[in-house]
Amino acid sequence: MQNPLAPYWLAQLFLTRLPAPTLRQFDDHLQAQAVYCYPLVGAVIGLLLGLVSVALPAGQLTSAIILCCWVLITGGLHIDGLGDSADGWLGGLGDKQRTLEIMKDPRAGSAAVMIIALLLLLKFAALNSLKPEVLFGALLTATVLGRCVPALLFFTTPYARTDGLASGLLTVARPVPQLLWVGVIILSVTIVWVSTYGWPLLALPALLGLILYLLRALMCARIDGVTGDTVGAAVEIIEMACLILLVVLID
Repeated sequence: MQNPLAPYWLAQLFLTRLPAPTLRQFDDHLQAQAVYCYPLVGAVIGLLLGLVSVALPAGQLTSAIILCCWVLITGGLHIDGLGDSADGWLGGLGDKQRTLEIMKDPRAGSAAVMIIALLLLLKFAALNSLKPEVLFGALLTATVLGRCVPALLFFTTPYARTDGLASGLLTVARPVPQLLWVGVIILSVTIVWVSTYGWPLLALPALLGLILYLLRALMCARIDGVTGDTVGAAVEIIEMACLILLVVLID
């Protein structure tokens, strides 16, 4: 009999470096169920980062420590996807197969180094600019909404490779319940922010949705779909954009 917590533990094992029970075996069905738990794992990441933010005095050093903890907790999983995607986009020269080949290369090129440096710089600046009373909620929001991205992309977009981690789960997943679950999470987050800081916060999900739509369009134009790397890149970009938008919308 399958452990009822197995989908969550699989999600945590995949998305973080946090300890979790070892799963002796898992299949595509369990992987599909684990996607439901991605936002929950995001909440755990956000809570841990939030605890760091309240345990230390506000300032640049605290922002740097939070960012370091963020990378350590996630193992840089999605940052790696961002770097691979940047290398593929720069070196692929518009060719789908060439782009996909470069993205599978484990070596980091100049585009990867530059885009990762820029991402970390912008995240640090946003963390340092957020008001202390907003920081905990901002971290929780960014990590939860960021982990909604895989479901939104995987279940609405063709998979660009014939193999890969996601290719199997897409054949057994139930997209409608997954997307409804993500919709409930996004709506709940929006209600909390709007009820606390007013109607301007409606712009948060709207603008993040627009950014994700444009990223998806870019992926479809270049590689006719998504891969694990491009989804990881989107997670990082949405997290970063969420922090920046909260800085702008809450003054």
